[in-house]
Amino acid sequence: MRTLATVLALATPLVLAACGGENGGTQPTASVTVTATAISPTTAPSAKTPSKAPAESGRIRVPNVVGHNHQDAQNELQAAGLHMLEEKDATGQNRLLLWDRNWEVVRQSPKAGTRVTPETTITLYSKKIGE
Repeated sequence: MRTLATVLALATPLVLAACGGENGGTQPTASVTVTATAISPTTAPSAKTPSKAPAESGRIRVPNVVGHNHQDAQNELQAAGLHMLEEKDATGQNRLLLWDRNWEVVRQSPKAGTRVTPETTITLYSKKIGE
């Protein structure tokens, strides 16, 4: 439903602009047809879906992001359809990962290859690069 509302919100100004014009709005200068289809998060196409496995009851195979830059790991997980992400300082110092590109993933939970639902929280344990 959110997709339908977004499409309608974006299309309304186009329709109004097309019906206005310089002739006082008495005659439409163009017509716009909008068709919207709601897409569920598990079937929505993604720009990068190499780690997305064929549908198995809506489950997604968790990609292996250990050794990746923390920001790149987050991007890869989101591209796979996993958006519930948590991050932790792997050194136990409880530091906040303020600049994600300065950190490297050393462990992940659940492990790579596990099939999970899109609502599953993926925890990335990272440390600063060079530590």
